Amino acid sequence: MRPQRFQDFVIETLTKAPDVQAAEAWQEGVQRPFGVRVVFSSGAQLWVAVMCQMPPGHSWEEPEVPVTGEPPSDVPVPDLYEGGKVSPLRAEAYLAAVLANSGSAEIARTYGYSDGATSTRPTAHPGTGVVFHSGGRGFLLFEYSARAGQERGGRSSELQSAF
Repeated sequence: MRPQRFQDFVIETLTKAPDVQAAEAWQEGVQRPFGVRVVFSSGAQLWVAVMCQMPPGHSWEEPEVPVTGEPPSDVPVPDLYEGGKVSPLRAEAYLAAVLANSGSAEIARTYGYSDGATSTRPTAHPGTGVVFHSGGRGFLLFEYSARAGQERGGRSSELQSAF
């Protein structure tokens, strides 16, 4: 799936998800041309950069040919909130479950970047990944967060440990 189509898919899927108030396109110049701003039901916000990796042996110049297969089995959607706040770890698991449960025949599996991380080998940067049946991959890299009522700007909107 190409970045624009992946972004559109993520927005469409998240707008139907429980605990999501809104999902809209976001970009930050040429450095981050594709992204999604997610507003959770608590009012907390998360900005994610959208990136894709082509299937092995394919190039961006070739036309996109979607490859389908068996969609992932539905999984329980984990609790998003702990003490009324979202953490990057909870957001990873939540987004991975919502995308897996989308029923998309292009998706082989989803995962949180922290899956398998340990205290001795933590995740360098939180996010959620998608593996497509084509062999391509989609990445949702968590960039910024804001608590309910907080505007993005300055150091207060960096990715926080709870928002």
